[in-house]
Amino acid sequence: MKVTEKKNPDGTIELTAVAATAEVAQAFNVAHHSFLANMGLQVGPTQTPAQVAEEELGIVNLDAVSQQLAVDYLVPFAVDKRNLCPAFPPKPVINQMIKRGEPFEFQLIVTPKPDYELTSYEPVSVTVPALRFDEAMVDEQLRQVLESYATYVRCDSHPLGENDAARIKVEATQGGKANKNLSTDGRTYIMGMNLLPEGFEKNLLGMAEGDTKSFSFDIPGAEKGTDPIDCTVTVLECQCKKVPELTDEWVKQNIPMLPNAAALRASIREALLAQQQAQYREMQLSMVADELARRFEGAIADEVYESMRDTLMQNVKGSLAQQGLQFDEFVAMQGGIQQFSMMLMVQARQMLVQGYALDALFRHEKMTLDDEDIMAACRAMNPADPTTARRQMEGNGQAFVLRETAGRLKANRWLLEHADITISDEQPEAEKAE
Repeated sequence: MKVTEKKNPDGTIELTAVAATAEVAQAFNVAHHSFLANMGLQVGPTQTPAQVAEEELGIVNLDAVSQQLAVDYLVPFAVDKRNLCPAFPPKPVINQMIKRGEPFEFQLIVTPKPDYELTSYEPVSVTVPALRFDEAMVDEQLRQVLESYATYVRCDSHPLGENDAARIKVEATQGGKANKNLSTDGRTYIMGMNLLPEGFEKNLLGMAEGDTKSFSFDIPGAEKGTDPIDCTVTVLECQCKKVPELTDEWVKQNIPMLPNAAALRASIREALLAQQQAQYREMQLSMVADELARRFEGAIADEVYESMRDTLMQNVKGSLAQQGLQFDEFVAMQGGIQQFSMMLMVQARQMLVQGYALDALFRHEKMTLDDEDIMAACRAMNPADPTTARRQMEGNGQAFVLRETAGRLKANRWLLEHADITISDEQPEAEKAE
C-alpha cells in the first residue's frame, strides 16, 4: 500500500492511500468471513464464503454487500504505514467504489493522539490489602479433581428422583425405524443433567430397579410434523456416585507424574497461589495507574469520548451476544439506558485519562520500546500464545495499537516498581462478614 500524508493547519493529518489489487482481494476475502460471522454463519472446510452466502442468505454477489467491511479492513494499514497513532479511529473518505481486481484509493483525516502532561511525576503512593491465600481453595480444587474421577455403582433400589442415577436399557424408534443413537443395552443415566429432553427424563421419575415403561416424547426445536421418539425403558439398576478417596495409591494410579497425595496438594496449591499472585499484581498495577491518573491535566475532545464510548458499547454487545443475552434486558438490569449510558461515559473517561497519563509518564522518563516490550504486551493479551497474538495484530494492521499497548504497559510496570506501596494488615470487610 502506498500512503502519502499532508499536515493540515488544524493539526490533523490527511492521508491518501492506494491499495494494490492483491491487497483489495485480501480485504474482500476477510470481509466475506466477517460478514458471514456477523450473520451467525460459519464456512465449512469444503465451502467458500460465496457458496454459504448464496445457500443460506440468497446473496449472489457477496463482494457487493461486503464493500464497507473491505474498506474498513484497509484503513488501519494506511495509519500504520505512516507510523501514526490516532486519537480515535479515522473514517475513510471514498471517491470511488472498491472493486476486486482494481487498485483502490481512499483518504483519511487522522487526528493524532494528543500529548498531555501531569501535575507531578513523583512516585505515587498507594495502600494495598495484604495478599491472603485461602487454603480452602486447595481443598475445593482437590474435591473437583476427585469428583472428575467419580464412578457410578449399584445401590439399593428406590424410586428415581430428580438428582438420582440409574443404569437403563433403552429401545427407541422414530417413525417405525430404530433410533440407534438413543438405543442402548445398558447405560448410566444421570437425572437432572439434561442429557436428554425433558419429555424423556420426566417419565423416568418414580421408576425403580426392574421397572419397564413405554412412552413417547418430542424432540425440542424439531420441524413441524417431525415424528416423536417412541421408546421402552427398563431400569437395570439404581446407582449412586462413588467419589474416590485421596490416597497415595490413588494418586500413583491416576496421576503417575506425582508420587503421592501430598505432592498433588502441593502442586494444586502452587498453581492457585501463582494465579492469585498474578491477580494481586494486576490489582496493584491498576491501583497505581488510577493514582497517576489523578494528576492528569487537560481537556479531552468530545469526539474522542464518543469514539471510546462507541467502542465500549460494541464490546458490551459483542460479549452479550456470545453469552446469548439480549442487550435491552441487560440495560434494564443496569437501571435503564440513561444510567447505562452514564456508566459508559464514566468508564470511557477513566480509560482515556489513565491511558494518557501512562503515555505522559512514558515520554517523561524517555522510555523506548524493544521487541521484548512488544512480546510482553502480547503475553498480557494472550498468555497461552503471545506469538499468535502478535502475528494477528500486525497482520490486521494493528501494529500501532500494539505499540501503544506495549508503551502503556511498560510505563505502568515502571510506575509500580517506583511506587511507595503500603501493605494494609486490615482484614477486608467481606472477609470480616464471612
